[in-house]
Formats: sequence, C-alpha cells, structure tokens
Amino acid sequence: MTADLAPPRARYQVTYAVLALGVVAFVLQQGLVAPVLSTLQRELGTTQADIAWVLTANFLATAVATPILGRLGDMVGKKRIFVLALGLVALGSLLAALATALPLMIAARLLQGCGGGVLPLAFGMIRDEFPSHRVPGAVGTISSLMAVGSALGVVLAGPIVDTLGYHGLFWVPLVLVVIAAVAAHFVIPESRSRPGGTLNPLAAVLLSAWLVCLLLAISQAPKWGWSSPTVVGLLVAAVVLLALWVTVESRARQPLVDMRMMRVRGVWTANVVGFLFGAAMYSGFAFIPQFLQTPVISGYGLGASITVSGLVLLPQSAASFSTGLASGRLARRFGSKNLLMAGALSTAVGFALIAFVNDSLWEVSLICVLMGIGFGLAFSAMANLVVAAVPPTQTGVASGMNTNIRTIGGSIGTAVLAGVVTAGATASGLPQESGYQAAFLLASGGLLLAAVAGLLIPAVRRDPVTHEEPAVPERHPQAAVVAGATLVGDGRE
Repeated sequence: MTADLAPPRARYQVTYAVLALGVVAFVLQQGLVAPVLSTLQRELGTTQADIAWVLTANFLATAVATPILGRLGDMVGKKRIFVLALGLVALGSLLAALATALPLMIAARLLQGCGGGVLPLAFGMIRDEFPSHRVPGAVGTISSLMAVGSALGVVLAGPIVDTLGYHGLFWVPLVLVVIAAVAAHFVIPESRSRPGGTLNPLAAVLLSAWLVCLLLAISQAPKWGWSSPTVVGLLVAAVVLLALWVTVESRARQPLVDMRMMRVRGVWTANVVGFLFGAAMYSGFAFIPQFLQTPVISGYGLGASITVSGLVLLPQSAASFSTGLASGRLARRFGSKNLLMAGALSTAVGFALIAFVNDSLWEVSLICVLMGIGFGLAFSAMANLVVAAVPPTQTGVASGMNTNIRTIGGSIGTAVLAGVVTAGATASGLPQESGYQAAFLLASGGLLLAAVAGLLIPAVRRDPVTHEEPAVPERHPQAAVVAGATLVGDGRE
C-alpha cells in the first residue's frame, strides 16, 4: 500500500520537526567550516593548500554517501538509515572536536560527510508519513533548509570561534545531531514503503569511483592546474568510470540508481536545473563573504569581519526559510514549475545586482533577501518535482541524486568562478573588482539558463474547478514498471 492511499499516522508534525532538526544539523556542520579555514590552518599547524582537504574530504564523502544511503533507506527502512546517517555525523563531529592534527580532522570530516543521505531520506519519510496535501509544503520547507543551514553556518562561524574556539565548530553540531538522532529513534515510525532488495556492490563502487575522480579533479584544479597530468587523468578516469557505471546500472536487476528513472522527463530536467542552481548557490556562499571581507584599501572592498559578513547573509537565510514555509500553498496555487522558474529569475537578478550595487553592507543585505526568496522558491519546487515524478519506492535515490547533482554543480561552479575571481589579481594578491563582477555575472547567466531549462519540465495538470496544482502532482495514466515497482507514467519522452 502506498503512502498516498494509507491513512496518515499520528504525530507527523513531530516527525517533521525531528527531520528538520536533523537536516539543519547536517547542513550547519558544512557551513561552519568554510569561513574559518584560516583559523583551522593556524590551529592545526598546516599549510593553506593542505587545509583545503578539510572541505574537500567532506565534499567527497557527501557526494558518495548521499545516493547510497538514499537507496539503502528505500530498501531496508528510511528511519533506520536516517538514524545511522546522523550517528556517522555525530561520530565525525566528536572526532573533529578532539582533533589537534590535520589527519584526524580529515578523517572526521569524511565521517561527517557520510551523513549526506539525511535529505533524501527526509523526503522519503515525508512522502510515507504525511497526508498527501501536506507533502509539497513539507518537502519544500525541508529543501529550503539546505540554504538556511548553509547561511547560518556562515553567520555563526565567527561568534562560535570567538567564544568557544575552533573546537566549538564541531561541539555545537554534535549536540544538535545527537538530539536529532535520539528523537528520530524514539519518535519517527519506520517506513511503510520498504520493497527490500539488495545493494549492488559493483554499482556502488563505480558510482563512488567516478564521483571521487570528478570532484577531486575539480576541487584541486585551481591548485594543480587544469592542464596538469593529474587533473586530466582524473577527468578521463571519471568519464570512463561513469560510462561503466551507467552500463552496469542499465543491465542490473536491482540497480542502485535506475537509469530508466533518470530518463524520466520530470527527473532529468529537474537535475539540469539543480546542477545550475548548485553552481550558483555554493559559489555565492563562497565569494560574497570573501568580497565583503576584502580590505577597504583595495578600492572596492568593505573590510567586513567574518562575523559581519555572515550577518549580511542572515536576511537571505530568513527569506529562504520564510519562502519555504509558504511553498506548499504557492505550489498548489501557481504550480511548482512556475515557482522554479520564478526562483531562477529572482536569483539571477540578485547576482546581477550584486555585481554593481555593492557600495554598502545594507545594499548587499537587501539584494541577499531577493536571492533568498529565489533560492527558497526554487529549492522547494525542485524537490517537489522530483518527489512527484517517481514512485515512493524510489523517492530516496531520486532526490539523493538530485542533491548530488547540485553538489557537483557547486563544485564545478566554485572552481570556475575561483579562476575568474583570481585572474588578474593585483601585486598584493587581492582580486580585482572586475574579477568579482565577472564571476557574479557568470552566476547570473547560469541561473538564466536554469530558468530556460525549467521550460522543459513537464507541466502538471491543474484541477479544472479550483485551478490549483494537486497536492502530489498527477502523472500521465500510462503505467511503466521500474525496478519491480509500478511507476505511473510521467510524461517521459
């Protein structure tokens, strides 16, 4: 029996609160580290090049673990794997808080990154447990928490280090993660939708291998050089391993990621948009604070501290969350596809404005509100479109791959924009203002492409009387068998 046909279990509001806490705790531990890398470098006694592995290790582990944990949740129970994922984050946070040397810190960050499956698992549990008319709003709000948690990390990093030292960057998330894990174990009921099956080990190894090769090459290319033999070799290996992975998954009886599902029009179009949004969002969180922290002596910088630059982004976080809260009602009234395109246009305008309207902190903060509204609209709509395009048994892996593609987009976008920002740096090593302007305009152009790509997303039929989008969008009535489960036709081409 699917979640839409079965009566909702009681306490789904409490389930939502626990899921939200778990997602925020995971995303927060990612956002807290980037703004204080120089502090970690000094405290751990390492080099600028080596401290970057604190981010890279977490990034790689998240990319690998997200789809695998999503698939395991669909197989053996989403609650069980959700608690496991939070347990890995807690263990990693504990080790990171105790770390006094770089090797242990990198190992700890790998464990923290393994919690990347919390987002697709949360989507799956919402679809299992919530009344159907509540699903779009809950999925939208949980999705918007990605932007909220990342922004909160930037805001809180400075005050936490000032009051608790760098160890506090890991003690604070640890407390939140432990509370979320314990609450999830005792409060959240186990999944109704649990088809069983097995995890294809070859597919998992190949997926991990091509993701590691791709993301390692992209993250290290600015340091090693895009034309270096190592980077070129990793990129070639990524392409070969990707082809092998697709071949293995296409022939498998129980694939890790069903290739037919990935060809569903509602899925692949949302993934294209997700890639472009990931590139813009992660780049924004990386370069807007850096731009604000540029010394006034540069002629364009505002000389903001880590704490102040984080506070400038706080309205963006509030706007994203507020929009996420309203996303369910907005989706039923205007349609998720329209919200996605509106979000893309809003953030595109925001990046274009920030390239030129940046003479004061309050101007940047107001522009960040516009960007926050766009991110909140787009992320909530994107999540709903993916969840609606696949059967409940594939919710975890489909939303996990969408999250992963956003991560890959963020990696590529950050690396490309880093090259644009640093090109033509002054003798003092500071980027020129034109470099930041070009980077922000490039991000704006990518978001305009996302809006155009949104046109390819299948339209959802609306109620002829109310003219509202269904709570869980309908799909074409033609059925298709996908991985042993019946998938109602979805408009695939």
